[in-house]
Amino acid sequence: MNTERRVVVAGVANLCTATEVDSIDLTEPRRRAETHRMVTGVSGVGANLAVTLRRLGTRVDLCTLVGRDVPGQAVRAGLEREGLYGPGCVDTSSSPLSVCLIDEEGHQLTSTYLDRLNDALYPTEVFREMVQGADLAVLTNVGFSRPLIAHARSAGVPIAVDVHRIADIHQPGQRAWLNSADVLFCSHERLPCPPRRWIEEVFETYPGCLIAGVGLGAEGAMVGTRDGMLVSARTRPPRPPANTVGAGDTLFASFLHGWLAAGNPAQALHDAVLHASWFVGELFPNTGRLDTGELGELARTHPVHLVVDRW
Repeated sequence: MNTERRVVVAGVANLCTATEVDSIDLTEPRRRAETHRMVTGVSGVGANLAVTLRRLGTRVDLCTLVGRDVPGQAVRAGLEREGLYGPGCVDTSSSPLSVCLIDEEGHQLTSTYLDRLNDALYPTEVFREMVQGADLAVLTNVGFSRPLIAHARSAGVPIAVDVHRIADIHQPGQRAWLNSADVLFCSHERLPCPPRRWIEEVFETYPGCLIAGVGLGAEGAMVGTRDGMLVSARTRPPRPPANTVGAGDTLFASFLHGWLAAGNPAQALHDAVLHASWFVGELFPNTGRLDTGELGELARTHPVHLVVDRW
């Protein structure tokens, strides 16, 4: 286990229900619930990232808001099982919820209810204490994370951000995170240009960014570094895909773990793409993550196509 690197993650932990349905067409008659799998547990971007990092061996402190309501009790219990419930988990009035529907053809519909969390404030004094001495702060783009950016910077801690389905390099709602990220990831789904060009634009627009990555879904991922390395990786799923929700979180967190552990972006992306390809075989979006030994064993039997180039 990596005992030297410590990461602080600030983000949402919600109570999520994932279920298989015959169709996502809501006009169809109701089906019998007992014919499908249904799983409930802790998810949310903050929890997903923290679980992945911890399973791989990184020391993690999770900064999140946990409701004092019934769903919050379940969230708290789930985080405790993962060893993630600590002083950074702060009580709030209500917990966020999410529902993920997956039909027989693999189509997905996810709905998230944040309630008052959009306007909630995370106690900065707690975050300042947690971030001191950390090797990395992963600040998700939820509202209560925004004020924490300045405190991570004041502590001299590098910042990693995933801005997900972004379409504009200057997107106003994301500028606080874009301007502060040392490591910046996103999804390819809404990009206005090819991934390589997007990475170039990130470096041109944000001089503080050192690493930029793009998740490419079934095509793997691409990562560029400011010093000129360009890496792409892809693989076929080791098992039949069941749900891709949370795959980007697995990719991002796995890359960060590998990069922090060894400083090798190519090997980190290799392992991250492999981990994400395994993860999509699970129905629930916060199970199916591997530890370092399991990931290493999978790497010995399942090839990843890795290309390392220069700008």
